[in-house]
Amino acid sequence: MSDLLKLGLDDLHVALGGRMVPFAGYAMPVQYPVGVMKEHLQTRQAAGLFDVSHMGQVILQPSGSMEALVAGFAALMPVDVAGVKEGRQRYGLFTNDAGGIMDDLMFANRGDHLFVVVNAACKAADIAHMTAHLGAQVRPVTDRALLALQGPQAEAAFARIVPQVAAMRFMDVAVLDSAFGELWVSRSGYTGEDGFEISVPDAGARGLADALLAMPEVAPIGLGARDSLRLEAGLCLYGHDIDTETSPVEAGLGWAIQKTRRKGGAQEGGFPGAARILAEFDNGPARLRVGLRPDGRAPMREGTVLFHDGVAVGHVTSGGFGPSLDAPVAMGYVPANLSAPGTALTGEVRGKHMPVTVTDLPFRPSNFKR
Repeated sequence: MSDLLKLGLDDLHVALGGRMVPFAGYAMPVQYPVGVMKEHLQTRQAAGLFDVSHMGQVILQPSGSMEALVAGFAALMPVDVAGVKEGRQRYGLFTNDAGGIMDDLMFANRGDHLFVVVNAACKAADIAHMTAHLGAQVRPVTDRALLALQGPQAEAAFARIVPQVAAMRFMDVAVLDSAFGELWVSRSGYTGEDGFEISVPDAGARGLADALLAMPEVAPIGLGARDSLRLEAGLCLYGHDIDTETSPVEAGLGWAIQKTRRKGGAQEGGFPGAARILAEFDNGPARLRVGLRPDGRAPMREGTVLFHDGVAVGHVTSGGFGPSLDAPVAMGYVPANLSAPGTALTGEVRGKHMPVTVTDLPFRPSNFKR
């Protein structure tokens, strides 16, 4: 662990009894003493606080017009950047020339610049990629922590500190003053619950975390519950469910590509991998990401081979136990002709073929504030 980067709040996690593990080059809390199950249910029922400061925060500051910056950023992904209004945020995907996904990310229009949050494991490559195309307009943020407050009581807790957040809707962004410095807030997250992601100056991060954790409905949550929460919500984990060989269409992320970037749209194509991605919209991909419900109580973990009539047809990319459902859940890829909900498959678990059924995603409805 000595060669790992430490979060700014490392001392807090240790004081809270967090079990620290390596993740994306950082020492990260995987769980706290109450355990993953209780942390998961705490987030579903009340509010959980996650330290996600390992993620990459980047400002895109135009050197010329905002329109030119937006066009340059839009050339890197199949998403409608120009259509994001000031004060709003959108999910994005960097694609490569082969139509694979280099990373998934969030970006916000903050009026005179864009704010981008990328995955920790990809942030060095993402920053290099953006810099290669956008030059000095790319400004990594290195003096701020990033916290995520998630759950049905997140609004009530956070509004005690910054009352204005109560008026925000899902995917709104705002810059708000607080006792802990200027907060960059989005109403979004990675759990399927309502909540906020909060960029806070390093100097104010401990104070904000302490203030939130002092509230009765808030508890610290580690990577273990973060993974089970996002899995129940049917959300992809980069490097597992999506990667440089997986297209957005086969990953079930076609919803993230607006009509204006598709065939016949006003901004058709013009992004890396457009030939493959637009063809898959027309003809359908060869395989699709699906939800999977194993029979019984045994989870089917990542790498489990999936079979149909005794023939290997796919594999699990994420799998575990869903505490909210009290049952195992998984996601994986199967041929398109076997992707319909209700399709019966088997997964090889410890040498035995166990029944598993294709199902819709997500496994439970999301609770965003629209």
